[in-house]
Amino acid sequence: MRVLFLLGHPAHVHLFRNPIRLMQDEGHDIRIGCIEKEITKDLLSHYGLPHVSIGPSQKDLLAKSLDTVRKDFRMVRLIKEFDPDIVVSTGIPYAAHAAKLSGIPSIAFSDTEIATLVIKSMLPFVSAVCTPSCFSLDLGDKHIRYDGYHELAYLHPNYFEPDKSILSEVGLQEGESFFLVRFSSLDSSHDIGWRGVSAWGDDSLMRLLKDLEEFGRVFIMSELSLSPDLNKYVLRIHPHRLLDLLPFARMYIGEGATMASEAGVLGVPWMFVSKTDRGYLVDQEQKYGLGYHFTDAEKAREKAIGLLEDPQLREKWKSRREKLLEEKVDVTKFIVDFVLGWPESFERMKVNGSL
Repeated sequence: MRVLFLLGHPAHVHLFRNPIRLMQDEGHDIRIGCIEKEITKDLLSHYGLPHVSIGPSQKDLLAKSLDTVRKDFRMVRLIKEFDPDIVVSTGIPYAAHAAKLSGIPSIAFSDTEIATLVIKSMLPFVSAVCTPSCFSLDLGDKHIRYDGYHELAYLHPNYFEPDKSILSEVGLQEGESFFLVRFSSLDSSHDIGWRGVSAWGDDSLMRLLKDLEEFGRVFIMSELSLSPDLNKYVLRIHPHRLLDLLPFARMYIGEGATMASEAGVLGVPWMFVSKTDRGYLVDQEQKYGLGYHFTDAEKAREKAIGLLEDPQLREKWKSRREKLLEEKVDVTKFIVDFVLGWPESFERMKVNGSL
């Protein structure tokens, strides 16, 4: 089978890299298109995945709208060159548009309900949309649900074991307590109206950092410029190494929803600070007790410090993670089976709810 993937974000590289490898191992012909956003190209190169760029990501809604026709055309051209049997993405509109124009099916693996502009742009053109079962929207007859999260495609123990050498690389001893704090660029269409790091306020942010330092070291990751007094906290590692470091963290606090979910499936407590929520984080919070969502940074700080006073915190989260792993599917296998089994896989999921 010939499968064309379009990846538009670093998280998409992680979601699809294991399915791509398994498909290649089975002899299928794979081509990867990418949108240049943050470290997407760097990650593809790191994992040895050849790719073709269809252009950079635009930062504002007007630029994104004006760029749609250009990227649609580039995707159509890529489809013509590769002649795939199917196109796969996370619901990137350019993939759905180009596949429809080219007369071939496309599958979207989506998990972000608040990306309403993206959903409206791709839904009329895509052949199927696969989401976690906890996805809060009903997307109609094309909608397929599976019991998992995107992050399980690359952080499930079937596919992932952290490299402990990262600890010495950042100056930590094995077992030393540390925290990861993240501020996001917030330039996606669904981030409009959220002020990012400025929403915390200098006093609240410094209080958080000082309080966390009572329990261990603090590392900040930020896609935005920070004030000079925060430079001593900045984590300086290659981005792909962050997944090796995260499992050893005592807690994650930040604006990145994907990283919160990554923390949860690794058994690390998370505090997600945002005006919006995600179905997969609601599931982790309400069903498994793995983290907490706040719209107020000060409340997140108070909850974090309260949890850190519990000496059984790590053991409790380990048990909750084990429950999650028992109840969720192997998402990598689901992606492979659904794509390679098309269109029969769609019909089986509609009738039986499983492959």
